Amino acid sequence: MKEQSSILTTPKPKIELPNKDLVGVKKSEKKEEPKLPKPTGWRLLVLPFKMKEKTKGGVILAEDTLERQQVASQVGLVLAMGPQCYKDKERYPEGPWCKEKDWVMFARYAGSRIKIDGGEIRLLNDDEVLATIDSPEDILHEF
Repeated sequence: MKEQSSILTTPKPKIELPNKDLVGVKKSEKKEEPKLPKPTGWRLLVLPFKMKEKTKGGVILAEDTLERQQVASQVGLVLAMGPQCYKDKERYPEGPWCKEKDWVMFARYAGSRIKIDGGEIRLLNDDEVLATIDSPEDILHEF
């Protein structure tokens, strides 16, 4: 009888499905490489900061509000840099202003907006970077 009870208490293995969020189903560890454009010339590929869906006060923000905030964002993460970024020694005698994986500030509506699944990315010229910051949380956001 003890053998049966140990069999009954053995947890069932969870089913793994790629890229699915289902209750009781473990997400697959395999991740597809995102199909993002590769910047050319002196352009940077930047992912604008998207704030959390829930405020400190517990208010859950609507998807429309989050999307508007991301469009108007002035902070983003540098995902990739074109081969000519900061190579002009006359314009950038002290070297590059930023590098990949840096958080940067830029003008509110700067760059070309490209829609992707889950938001948007931007292509900025290398001279549109205004500053680098340690964390996007350090900057006050309007929404």
